[in-house]
Amino acid sequence: MGERLDTLKKARDRMVEERDAHAKVLAAPFDRDKAERARAKFVETQGVIDAIDRAIAGDQPGT
Repeated sequence: MGERLDTLKKARDRMVEERDAHAKVLAAPFDRDKAERARAKFVETQGVIDAIDRAIAGDQPGT
């Protein structure tokens, strides 16, 4: 169980890095095409982070 939890946490960290990169594009001076793509990827990546968080919570003892 420990290895699976470590893998999930590493995956979450990687997705947070990816989400932050999209946030930087959204915070930059406005470029419609870039902003639309970054917004879609930001939302998609946040969904993955939420799913990983649920998987981590499901792996915790006592759940």
